[in-house]
Amino acid sequence: MIKEQLTRALTDAVEQIVSESGLTPARQVNVVVEHPANEANGEFSSNVAMQLAKQLKRAPLAIASEVKEKLLGDGVVSKLFAKIDVAPPGFINFYVNWEQWAKLDASGTISPWAKMRQKVLIEHTSINPNKSAHIGHLRNSCIGDTLARLLKQAGHKVEVHNYIDDLGNQLADTVVGMLHTETAQTHARFGDYCWETYAKVNQTYKEKPELLEERARVLAYLEEGGNNIAWMGLLIAERIVREHVEEMRQFGIDYDVLVWESSIVSGGFWQRAFELLKQTDVFRMEQHGKLAGCWVLAQHAASRSEGEAGEAEEREQGDHQADKVLVRSNGILTYTAKDIAYHLWKFGLLDNDFRYRKFGDRLWSTHASGAKKKIGKADAVINVIDQRQHYPQEMVKQALVAMGYKSQAEQLRHVSYGVVSLSPSTAAGLGVDISDGKHAYPMSGRQGIGIKVSELLTRMEAIIDAKRSRKAGIKSRTIAAASIRYYLLRFHLQTEIVFDLEQATEISGNTGVYLLYAYARACSILEKAGHVGIQNPAEAHFGQQLEKQEHAVLRQLYYWPEALQAAESELAPNIVCNYTYELTTLFNHFYATCSILKAAPAQRQLRLWLTQRYKQTLGEALHILGMPTPTSM
Repeated sequence: MIKEQLTRALTDAVEQIVSESGLTPARQVNVVVEHPANEANGEFSSNVAMQLAKQLKRAPLAIASEVKEKLLGDGVVSKLFAKIDVAPPGFINFYVNWEQWAKLDASGTISPWAKMRQKVLIEHTSINPNKSAHIGHLRNSCIGDTLARLLKQAGHKVEVHNYIDDLGNQLADTVVGMLHTETAQTHARFGDYCWETYAKVNQTYKEKPELLEERARVLAYLEEGGNNIAWMGLLIAERIVREHVEEMRQFGIDYDVLVWESSIVSGGFWQRAFELLKQTDVFRMEQHGKLAGCWVLAQHAASRSEGEAGEAEEREQGDHQADKVLVRSNGILTYTAKDIAYHLWKFGLLDNDFRYRKFGDRLWSTHASGAKKKIGKADAVINVIDQRQHYPQEMVKQALVAMGYKSQAEQLRHVSYGVVSLSPSTAAGLGVDISDGKHAYPMSGRQGIGIKVSELLTRMEAIIDAKRSRKAGIKSRTIAAASIRYYLLRFHLQTEIVFDLEQATEISGNTGVYLLYAYARACSILEKAGHVGIQNPAEAHFGQQLEKQEHAVLRQLYYWPEALQAAESELAPNIVCNYTYELTTLFNHFYATCSILKAAPAQRQLRLWLTQRYKQTLGEALHILGMPTPTSM
């Protein structure tokens, strides 16, 4: 990538100057290359001369000029940049050679993860199979799917897993609810019926505490398998998972493998992990106190973040002490125990392996009577789980290190994100008491409070359909799904999204609809021009003076590989969103101020090439974000 080449060239030039000075720097000079805020200062800038001034006891401008002369002697650098300038008090500014750049493949990126392409296993979604999905679950899925697309773009082999907790408390609650409560209301979807049943049984627990003992029995039956309750739980879970998979597919989200927690238990994965853990000095059975009889993973450096808020439905929470327990005194495994076994398998560290059978189109599911498949054995693992699960994820890492798998622990990444809560107005619309005046209200499956994904999609589809003057081409539901997806991706990962129904269904401003219309506009311009665009950059006439709006679009297009690399390095989809929105805003300004089809021949060729390059880059970004590329709207 050009920025990396420039950084290396600057570093070499600085080392030469320091060496020739005969001085030994008091500290290492950190060569930083930045994008100047003012476009008049070029595409890149460095203040390295000012860093050296004090150590070399020379004026920054003089040092900058010497650096410039050395860079001009570098054939690669002088070819990439049309001009290198020195500006007070000592900046070195670089101006891109646009014609030369246009001939290069500006979309190529170098993975910062490793020099060799890796097999990366991404686990995301992992919703408890006991009710319909809500908007918080969808944020997880959108993040995970976008990361999978991003890493595939970078050349990695990516395998996407969806972990199904079919032995957890939540499924047990729904089973108890079906057996001991009644739901009179009719529902079109099984998951919606289970949503109400789950909420109702949690209310019933308060009225009939003895039912909690029934949940404990159901949980034991589920883990034992092969009995009436276990079959009932399996039927519920499979039906719910099929609804989840179909629902996510409407947002362009797919999986390679469904891994069922029951497969880990029945396949003996935990038994092997248990033997490995017993050989360490951090795993022991407690002999005294309230944890007597429990197998516990002693914590070291791992610590739990304070102030956990909301209800954690996707992962077992418990208190700080409970997270260390892997096997309870009654023999029941905690979620963390099964997760440790699962991660040993992910990295190919167990003798055991799953068998698989088809669950859907191009989707495999673990199953005892299935076939063998080359799945798992990853070089790197990414888990997309909300930030409340930081502590359990650290415990998995700690267990890997304790068992001697430090390198694998280093390749385990937890992509955490802020939870989705409800704005006061949205919460009030769902019947939540907002008299306490909070800025946000958590969703709660136990109370039946939340925005179901299916209901949001239908509502958004109706809004878009009502505002469309033309109904030809892309469907309103497809636009709706893309708009919702973009809304959930554009926030910084650690931001808690305060979901407001009115805001989320807007179609102007920084929205998915805005991007789709811009892509369709570029397609329309090229179609009216009578061809798909200028394929040969030499025809684009870069020698002419660029208009400010043309230069702004070119500059942003030039930064696309950097944005991709930053998004991959930080595992942050919002970086792609920010880049794409800025690029589209600049292009729309260019379109509004610069005539394209009616411009003079030389300008027309340049602007058509610019439109073609914008369409190509936006198309790549939309694909990574899991959004369509409509030729008309």
